[in-house]
Amino acid sequence: MRLDRFLSESGVATRSEASRAARRGEITVNGSIVRSASVSIREDEDRVCFRGEAVAYRKNVFVMLNKPEGYVSATEDKNAPVVTALLDERDAKRVFPCGRLDKYTLGLMLLTDDGELSHRLLSPARHVAKKYYYRIAAPLSADDAERLRTGVYIEGGHFCAAHELELTGEREGYITLTEGRYHQIKQMLYAVGNEITYLERVTFGPLTLDASLERGEWRYLTDDEVAALYSAAGL
Repeated sequence: MRLDRFLSESGVATRSEASRAARRGEITVNGSIVRSASVSIREDEDRVCFRGEAVAYRKNVFVMLNKPEGYVSATEDKNAPVVTALLDERDAKRVFPCGRLDKYTLGLMLLTDDGELSHRLLSPARHVAKKYYYRIAAPLSADDAERLRTGVYIEGGHFCAAHELELTGEREGYITLTEGRYHQIKQMLYAVGNEITYLERVTFGPLTLDASLERGEWRYLTDDEVAALYSAAGL
């Protein structure tokens, strides 16, 4: 692999930045300064340092974010802050949200630059489950809970049902979906005459929101978490 590609895919520098850094003697491979970013390296064996710091090769980036209120699930927006702005600059330029949470929904978001993985995780054919904790304005009757389980019609004439519904109180519980229509949970509760007052995603496929992450905090996924995502996506 070319050195400039290695640095670019690792999120350290663009190819042009790598070329300039090499000319300035700011890159070493196995302890020796290299003056050209076009040299070939063994990405799994060679030790590359950029401006004195070792670089770990990352073909793809996988981030778990605890989304706070007020941020939109996008890479750019003229009217509101975006979730990628919460990341380090080098990752923010590289990743995109896998799926959407609306501006006022909190919790687990996956951000990555792996387009094929994202497409498969969001495909209705994969039935990847997402679990949400909710609070609602009025008590949920047994009849309304059954309607949510068996299905209701929402905007656009779509028929949607909860994959699972767990009631932990009259006005709170957990709802799991295997599809992701726009404002689906809010519309489903509206269809039974109720209103969401709080919504937080707590799982996405095999991922569970890391309890150590405060709102707005993030971390890279572990190798085991990445492997579980690929398994869920059939890759």
